[in-house]
Amino acid sequence: MKALKIIGIVILVILVALIALPFLINVNSFRPKLESELSTALGREVKVGNLSLSILSGSVSAEDLSIADDPAYSKEPFIHAKSLKVGVEVMPLIFSKTLHVTDITLDKPEIALLRDASGKWNFSSLGGKSATSAKPSPANNGSPSTANLSVSNMDVNNGRLSVNRANSSIKPHVYDDVNISVRNFSLTSQFPFTITANLPAGGTAKLDGQAGPINSNDVSASPLEAQVHLKGLDLTASGFVDPSTGIAGVADFDGALNSDGKMAKTSGTLKAEKLKLAVKGTPATRPIEVKYATDYDLVKQSGTLTQGDVTLGKALAKLTGTYASQGESTILNMKLNADGMPVDDLQTMLPALGVILPSGSSLQGGTLSVNVGIVGPVDKLVITGPLRLAQTKLAGFNLGSKMSAISALSGAQTGSDTSIQNLSTEARIAPDGIRTQNVNLVIPALGAVTGDGTISPGGALNYKMNASMSGSVVSGLTQLAGIGGKGGSIPFFIQGTTSDPKFMPDVKGLVDNQLKGGLGGLLGGAAGAGKSPSGTSPVDALGGLIGKKKKQ
Repeated sequence: MKALKIIGIVILVILVALIALPFLINVNSFRPKLESELSTALGREVKVGNLSLSILSGSVSAEDLSIADDPAYSKEPFIHAKSLKVGVEVMPLIFSKTLHVTDITLDKPEIALLRDASGKWNFSSLGGKSATSAKPSPANNGSPSTANLSVSNMDVNNGRLSVNRANSSIKPHVYDDVNISVRNFSLTSQFPFTITANLPAGGTAKLDGQAGPINSNDVSASPLEAQVHLKGLDLTASGFVDPSTGIAGVADFDGALNSDGKMAKTSGTLKAEKLKLAVKGTPATRPIEVKYATDYDLVKQSGTLTQGDVTLGKALAKLTGTYASQGESTILNMKLNADGMPVDDLQTMLPALGVILPSGSSLQGGTLSVNVGIVGPVDKLVITGPLRLAQTKLAGFNLGSKMSAISALSGAQTGSDTSIQNLSTEARIAPDGIRTQNVNLVIPALGAVTGDGTISPGGALNYKMNASMSGSVVSGLTQLAGIGGKGGSIPFFIQGTTSDPKFMPDVKGLVDNQLKGGLGGLLGGAAGAGKSPSGTSPVDALGGLIGKKKKQ
């Protein structure tokens, strides 16, 4: 019984001591040292608020934490947190009043990431002024240099991360519920980490990997390897794509990132829904998948896309080339090659590309082949190269009816759908519009149509074409005009808009053609007889060709 009383007294004394120690130890006396060591380690001014000690949990808590930003980027704090919890070794703190940090936890911090015009981030200079030798210094009272700083656990809970351009008035992109977990942190060795966050406009992100050792000259150049998982990434709201490019959509991404601090290699698969690729485009109704691999030079801020397989249903296109950052722009120099892509799979992507077909029509069947170059800033791309459409039809579009305004073509009967045997052209697609040269369109019910023209950014058509008629279409009228018995050639214009094209006769071109073909002699001979071999007078023939009726 006496032994139990003694044990009880000892326990009581210990409890009293634990309760009294926080009052006996002035933990705020360590604040200047803590601020000094953190400032030296980070190369930024660090301010810590009032400290309190918990012996039972072995931790020191601060009411406030502020880490200054690089003055070249902002005068506002780089990190600001309402509370900081620092795990410490209790025994050295009690007996030798030495502060040994084991854990650091930031609760609900606000972190501002800024990027300048050259592509440098504001966190790049973190630690740039930290000590690199292990010699004691007055600031740390004889303790090892901060170059040997190590912490067992570093955590950020429920943080808020904003990403923006330096010295900019535009609205930043904000990531909420940011959680960072780092284990066995050291400036001089590799350490594991996990980062999770909620993406702007919904979605989640997770990075899981290893980083370090920390590059004391440029933190962003530190080695890093990680698995990246993004779900529901809004391409514009997240800041991945500039809204001025017209590109938008929601994507899922799974891939890998590996950087030695100089070269970064990334690869993975991106699946995008509601994708839009032009300013005046509308979201696609079918998802698109991209498998890619790229090498990026962190110093030169330029990279090479070594693989870019773009899949839409059974349609496959291959994108390769280079890209480089120049100020706030990204410059592309790439090639897109695709052979025999099924038109039925591509049909759903036409609205996303801003392609408008005649009202009520759609492309059905056949294939599309392209081999184009893509160059320039992302928001002002110029696409040039050959396009070829084969064995398809423009359903819901009666070309013969549309061309009835050209009397010489009134015999063309294409039906309610226009079958296209071949359509090839050399195209140039740019912000100032579309230009197509050497257009060669073969329509079995009509013949071959050739020419050149442009489409304005607003969709206005300006084409000068020439129809070489098949024998079944040529009438007595076209024969009289000197076109010939087995085939004919009719010049005409296409104007109006892509949704409502207008076909009109090219009277001057028609007369020029006939003069070159000896129309004068033909007219003279026909005039003497009063009638053409087909029974039509020359005056009637010309009137029909320009769409006018003869006078009664």
